[in-house]
This record gives sequence, C-alpha cells and structure tokens, in this order.
Amino acid sequence: MRHTTRFRRLLEAPEILVMPGVHDGLSARLAVEAGFEAVTMGGFAATGSLLGEPDSSQLGLQELADHYARVVDAAGVPVFSDADTGFGNVTNVRRAVRAYERAGVAGLFIEDQIFPKRCGHTPGKGVVPVEDFLGKLKAALDARTDPDLVIMARTDALAVLGIEEALERAHLFREAGADLLFVESPRSEAEMRRICGEVGGLQLANMIEYGQSPELDAASLQDIGFATAVWPVSSVLTLVKALRGLYAALRRDGTTAAAKEGMVRFDDYTDLVGLPALRAREQDYLDQAAAALAGRRRAAG
Repeated sequence: MRHTTRFRRLLEAPEILVMPGVHDGLSARLAVEAGFEAVTMGGFAATGSLLGEPDSSQLGLQELADHYARVVDAAGVPVFSDADTGFGNVTNVRRAVRAYERAGVAGLFIEDQIFPKRCGHTPGKGVVPVEDFLGKLKAALDARTDPDLVIMARTDALAVLGIEEALERAHLFREAGADLLFVESPRSEAEMRRICGEVGGLQLANMIEYGQSPELDAASLQDIGFATAVWPVSSVLTLVKALRGLYAALRRDGTTAAAKEGMVRFDDYTDLVGLPALRAREQDYLDQAAAALAGRRRAAG
C-alpha cells in the first residue's frame, strides 16, 4: 500500500492518529521502533537540526525536500511534512508539491502566514489576504499527481485577527478542498471545541510543550473531535537537554562517565541503524559473485 493511501486511512479511522515529531533519519527510526504508524517533521525541528537556527523560512524548497527524502527512507512509514508558506506564489507552490511528492511524503501542509514565516507559537506573525492563500491551496491541490497525497491547509489568523476570522478561513479552506485543516494556536479547550465543532472536516491538533495552547493527551483531543495530533518539537527539545548534560559532563570531568546512564550501548546503536543486516547483505553479494565466477570457470574449464 502506498504511504499516501495508508496515511489517509489512518486519518479517517475512528481512533485519533498520534504522530510524534522527528528531526532526522535517526529520530524517525526511533519513533518507528516505539510503534508509531506515522511521523511528522516540521520546519521548526528541521531548521534547528540542520542549521541550529530559528524557524523563520531560512531553509529553501530543495533543502527541505532533500531532508524529507532521507527521513522517508529511514522511517518506512507515512511522513507528514511542512511546506511553510509554499516558498513563493502559486507557481512555487506547484513546484513544491511535486518536489515533496518525489521525496515520498504522505502529506504536506501550507500556511497563510506572510513570508518570512515565524513559528506558530512565537509573537509577531502576520497572515496574507485570504484570497491569496486560497489561490495557493488550489494550486497545491491541482499539482499533486497522487490523488491520495494529503494536502492540509493551516491558518495562523487566530493569533493575528481573532477566532472568528480563523474559523471563517478554515471554512473557506475546507470548501476549497483541503483534506485536513489546522487552526494554529487555540488558547483554550473551548476554542478547540469551536474549531472542531463549527468547521467540521478532519482537524489537526498541534501540541507544543510550553507553547500557547493547552497541553492535552490524545484521548482528550479525540474527545474534542481532532482526527490527528502532532508533537512536532518534542524531539529537539529533548535532544537539547540531553546533549547539554553530556557536553557539560565532558567539559567538567574530562570523561563522559557521569553521562553514560543516559546512553545506549554501542551495539544497541549499531543494531538500531541496521549494521548487522548491512554487513550480511554485503557478504551475500560477495558470495553470489564468487559463486558465479566459480561456475563460469568450471564451465570454461
């Protein structure tokens, strides 16, 4: 089954789809090892991981598409992706959808922020006129070659123009054909219930630790009416704390001994990334080549 088709079925299932955030191929492998059926990677985690910089439109289309291709290869499950503001106008949006499709993602979203965008839970955001975004959304829907590729429309209007404008935009995006809807940064459970109840359709909840929205568990979000929930920055927030501790210990002690309880064993890591299988595959090819050569020599002989 194609990852796009699988992703749609997971979104349409009665049980909420929980997607952890990843930031690279290794974190994707770990999420899958934990049992998740799909993963997501947003611009916040990708920019932090690749550049050590804020989520502010610094990564270009091809940089992100290439990074997603590596994550898709490592994950082996549907990957939901972030296409920021579409990297320009409707022409750029069409190219972005095609590039992301080639990368193998199961779905993507574009948002109605002005360029350069900002992380949805930081101040100073702005949104484009709704007609400009509707043109981008139509371009994205028309550009996909796989009809099962999920296109999500995100609005950041709630923080800029208020809940009524955000709801109006979500209604328009649903009418335009968006497969999945995302109203960013609701400030209360009551606003969450309004979003799901008044707009309808498949809705995404964004759980940001220490962010502006209530931090709820998956069961509560399902009860409110969300089809899926993502935790897109958890991996990088955890990574920063873990590596700070490691580097502080090494700097202080001249050894990593005090940090070893936070590490897996070397063999555990090589098993995770598939080194034994890789070595076996390499030897198999050598054995096949040797057998073929021996057979040729016998036949000639």
